[in-house]
Amino acid sequence: MLRMIQDVDETLLALVRGEALGGSAVEVAFDAPTREWVARRNGPTVDLYLYDIREDMARREVQWERVTDSAGRVTERRPPPRRFKLSYMVTAWTQRPEDEHRLLSSLLGCFIRHERLAPDECAGALAEQPLPLIVTTALPLGSDRSIADVWSALGGELKPSIDVIVTAPFVVDLAQVAGPPVLEEPRLAIVTPSGNESAGGSRRAGREAPAAPQPAGADETRRSGAERQPGRTVRVRSLDR
Repeated sequence: MLRMIQDVDETLLALVRGEALGGSAVEVAFDAPTREWVARRNGPTVDLYLYDIREDMARREVQWERVTDSAGRVTERRPPPRRFKLSYMVTAWTQRPEDEHRLLSSLLGCFIRHERLAPDECAGALAEQPLPLIVTTALPLGSDRSIADVWSALGGELKPSIDVIVTAPFVVDLAQVAGPPVLEEPRLAIVTPSGNESAGGSRRAGREAPAAPQPAGADETRRSGAERQPGRTVRVRSLDR
């Protein structure tokens, strides 16, 4: 997924050319609309300028995903994809404002019809992952962002534009190898009052002193740990035969 931004560019390029422009001769560019770029422009152009990249913290997941083999055993764990908001300033450039407005109207209708782009509608590695692209169009900007500030930084004059934000997944190439699977069933060892074990294992330090022998056929209760840090309590019920 190292090509995530490029794959989003190619996805938007195919969408704009196929639906918004309808096969017309309008050029599509990704350049910053500076004064120098405007002076070099030769014909009608739609510009998709990527001006901001931020992580979508509301969609961040922390639970690592388990990867299993054919037998269903966990072989490794991977972090979930991170999602980033790519903000594009979409503008139209022609000789007449009326033509620019028609292009902007066509672009607006194209983007609002595609609020979600399925993986099979995406380009590159985005088509190989299960998460769709989320497209938000012309929403009010937050107090920390202003299109006027963007135009001022570019050195150009304020121009009608559509703010398009594409939320795309970024797969982190990181894996944590899982430990070997546990193939043995758990075994429980019970220590008799004399200190002998009836089911194998070793006697742990810190257990209570052996209790007095219980009469045959009576129930027994065993506790592990100490008074301040008590452990498990096991009650052994005898069966009269």
